[in-house]
Amino acid sequence: MAAGQRPGFPVRLTPTASAATRGRLPAVPAKPTVHSTTPSMASDAVRARMVQRLAAQGIADARVLRAMGTVERHLFVDSALVNQAYEDTSLPIGLGQTISKPNVVARMIELLLGAPALAGKPGDRLGRVLEIGTGCGYQAAVLSHVASEVYSIERLRGLHERARANLRPFRLATVHLLLGDGMIGYAKGAPYAGIIAAAGGEAVPEAWIAQLAVGGRIVAPTQSATGGQALVVIDKTARGAERRILEAVHFVPLKSGIA
Repeated sequence: MAAGQRPGFPVRLTPTASAATRGRLPAVPAKPTVHSTTPSMASDAVRARMVQRLAAQGIADARVLRAMGTVERHLFVDSALVNQAYEDTSLPIGLGQTISKPNVVARMIELLLGAPALAGKPGDRLGRVLEIGTGCGYQAAVLSHVASEVYSIERLRGLHERARANLRPFRLATVHLLLGDGMIGYAKGAPYAGIIAAAGGEAVPEAWIAQLAVGGRIVAPTQSATGGQALVVIDKTARGAERRILEAVHFVPLKSGIA
């Protein structure tokens, strides 16, 4: 890949890939996540009820509610779980991972949109965002409606390919899928206006903070003092990084490497 050139959708990222193979796409899985859905799950009314519930739970940002009401969550879960797609619950997506419940996705994206760079600009889109942990691709799809560009990195090859299959029909030109180690971020796309993580470690990696733009924000789960997990918000200012610890959460552990 030429210097300064950003990857298109999608791309495979490995630490040892050569220039000749970095842009080569892995084979698309023969079977996408969902082949068909029930008519009720495909209706706008079902998503509208989910959005109403999110608003009642305290999600107030119109950009987030609009994005959550646009992306069809049932297309990202297994057909056996379609009837639960719009319930406020996490669901398994394979390889020991889950799709976060709608309230958590909405809450974290709303926090991301509260970045200092967007202060006083409630209708603006966020700039370039890095997502750590693509999973099935649902959150990346939601992010595409509130950010100008999304880089999403996944360390599990099976989930990376699954997300590719799930997102391909949407033709999201601003979403770039990467196979790589999320703990080191993706320096070629930096600086980021926001970084959002779907896995939690003992601390936020310094690489993420280094790749964050001044005025940008990180929203991620981290290990709390009690041994559980809590959401942390990190704002990068000209003076340094400012941290806030928020509510308790439960995410899969943040791991390094590619599997």
